[in-house]
Amino acid sequence: MQILMDLGQLLSQNLLLLLGLTAILGLMVGSFLNVVILRQPKRMFHQWREQCQLLLSSDNSGSSSEIINNVSNSTTTEQTPPGFVKQRSFCPNCKHQLSAVDNIPLFSYLFLRGRCRYCKQSISLRYPFTEMLTALVSVAIVWHFGYSAESAFGLVFSWVLIVLSGIDIDHQLLPDDIVLPLLWAGLLLSLAASGVSPQDAIIGAAAGYLSLWSIYQLFKLLTGKEGMGYGDFKLLAAIGAWLGWQMLPLVVLLSSLLGAVIGGLLLVIRRKGSQPVPFGPYLATAGCVAFLWGDQLTGLYLNYFRL
Repeated sequence: MQILMDLGQLLSQNLLLLLGLTAILGLMVGSFLNVVILRQPKRMFHQWREQCQLLLSSDNSGSSSEIINNVSNSTTTEQTPPGFVKQRSFCPNCKHQLSAVDNIPLFSYLFLRGRCRYCKQSISLRYPFTEMLTALVSVAIVWHFGYSAESAFGLVFSWVLIVLSGIDIDHQLLPDDIVLPLLWAGLLLSLAASGVSPQDAIIGAAAGYLSLWSIYQLFKLLTGKEGMGYGDFKLLAAIGAWLGWQMLPLVVLLSSLLGAVIGGLLLVIRRKGSQPVPFGPYLATAGCVAFLWGDQLTGLYLNYFRL
């Protein structure tokens, strides 16, 4: 216990050491986030297929145990996707398990020159990018808040938002298995003097959900189309629970601006008609910005309009 106290005192007094360790931690966590981004959707799709088969089998005669056995037998040919911890990483192309040397965050990618050691296939840039992004965001949070509980909260908050952004970019999905725990964590942390009162967190969660839900319903009424998914409502509710309702206007404004600019550029680059654009990454980016500089940005905005 005394060792931990001494280490904490050392880190609180040495900013460079704290930031260096944070960068290393960010790279390691970023490597794990890559695993979650890649494997969580596969596990979800596998569960959905099993549930669909169970539902279809329930239309047939037979006891519940017979139905479950039939579904199990019909899915034996489909291998259950690997989990997040026990199963080792492997090359998506040749399926060769990666050694510890191949899994050093960022440095393995640079050492191998972006290619698999075994099949020489190119490794996607998304892996080192996610690791670098996680490290940079982590360093920015610790630099802003120092050695404090706010830094710990911010690290968890940003890491989950990075995972959700990656999954949303790939599949236009924001899994309830990740969004809802983030929402409940924000509400519970408000009870632990996290800087947001329980009242502000509850109102933030409700207002976050209802604001986008209202826009969705209005857009659907006017156009007959769905402008966004329900996962976006839940994500903004989670952000509202973490930051309080006062930050929601800033988050909505920033995410809308990012969506308009980046989404417009992507449409021009791709030269295709209207395509679904994931809104989760813009909400996540705006949430991180508001967590770090929300008070300052809101103050600048209010001061500008007072003039």
